[in-house]
Amino acid sequence: MSTTDSASHYRHPDRNLALELVRATEAAAIRAVPFIGRGDKNAADKAAVDAMRAFLGTVNFDGRVVIGEGEKDEAPMLFNGEIVGNGSGPHCDMAVDPIDGTSLTAAGRQNAVSVIAVSDRGTMLDASSVFYMDKLVTGAEGIGVVDIRNPIGENLRALAKAKGKSVEDLTVAVLDRPRHDQLIDEIRAAGAGTRLMLDGDVAGGINAARYGTRIDMCVGIGGSPEGIVTACALKGLGGFIQGRMAPKDDDERQKGIDAGLKMDHVYEADELVNSDNTFFVATGVTDGGLVDGVRRMGPIIRTSSVVLRSKSGTIRRITADHLAKKWLDNE
Repeated sequence: MSTTDSASHYRHPDRNLALELVRATEAAAIRAVPFIGRGDKNAADKAAVDAMRAFLGTVNFDGRVVIGEGEKDEAPMLFNGEIVGNGSGPHCDMAVDPIDGTSLTAAGRQNAVSVIAVSDRGTMLDASSVFYMDKLVTGAEGIGVVDIRNPIGENLRALAKAKGKSVEDLTVAVLDRPRHDQLIDEIRAAGAGTRLMLDGDVAGGINAARYGTRIDMCVGIGGSPEGIVTACALKGLGGFIQGRMAPKDDDERQKGIDAGLKMDHVYEADELVNSDNTFFVATGVTDGGLVDGVRRMGPIIRTSSVVLRSKSGTIRRITADHLAKKWLDNE
C-alpha cells in the first residue's frame, strides 16, 4: 500500500468498523435491560453510556463525538467533542445515543434502541446548539416530490401519486406531542392515517424510508441530534430527508447562529451529513418495528441489531447470543 493509499485508509471508515460499533451498541443495550420498566430513565441512560464508552475505547479508530450526551461540563462521558477509540484507525465523526428512548425504556415501552452513526471526519453537521429540528423523511419515492416547505396535505398527495397509492393508504409517523396537534389534524384531514410515537423518532424516520414497512412518511419536530443520526441512516437506505432548525426561543436561536447554523434554512441530506461513506448501527433495547429488544434465554442473552452502510448500500441484520455468565461476571 502506498503512502497515499495508507493515508486515505486512515481518513475514512471501512467495512470492518461496523462490527466493532455493533459491540458497543450491544453492550449499551444489555446494560440497560435491568432498568426496563423501572421508572428511572437516568439510571438506564447512565448504564448504557458507561457500557458504550468502555467498548468504544477498544475500537481501532479515532472518533470525534460531534453529537453526544451534551456539553463536557454537563455530561461526564460521551460529551460533544470527546475523542473516543484507540486512535489507531480511521478518523471519523460520530453521533451517539446510548438509548434513543430513555423514557420508553423506563416505562417498559417499545422502540427503545441504542444507536451510533459514523461518517468521515469533518462531514457531520454539529446541530447540538439547537435542541429541536423540524424533519420530513420518506423513502426514495419522495426525492424531488415532497418538500418540507409545502403544506402537509400537498406533500401527502404528491407522495401517494409517486408511490401509486391513494392518500387514504398512507401512514405518517409523528411524535405524540402537544406541539403536533395541528399537524396531526391536517394529516388526518388530508385522508392519511397517523402512527403516533411516544418517543424515538430515529426509528420512525428509518421505518419511513425502509422498504416493506407500514410507515410512508415521518414528520414533525424532534431532536436535532436524532436528525443527524437519521440522515446517516438514510444515506444507506437511499431515502429522503430534509430538516430545519426549530429553536425554542430567541436565546437558543442566537446560540445556533453563533455556532454557524442557518435559521429558516432547509437542510438537505448532504448538508446534514456531507459524506457517502456513513454507518448507522442500532441494537434494540426493547422490542420495536426496527429491531427486537434484548432477550434473556436461560444462559443466553440475545441481541438484535441492524447495520446500514451507505458506501455499499447494504442493510445487515445481526443476531448475537452472548453467554449471560460473561456479563454477570463483569458486574
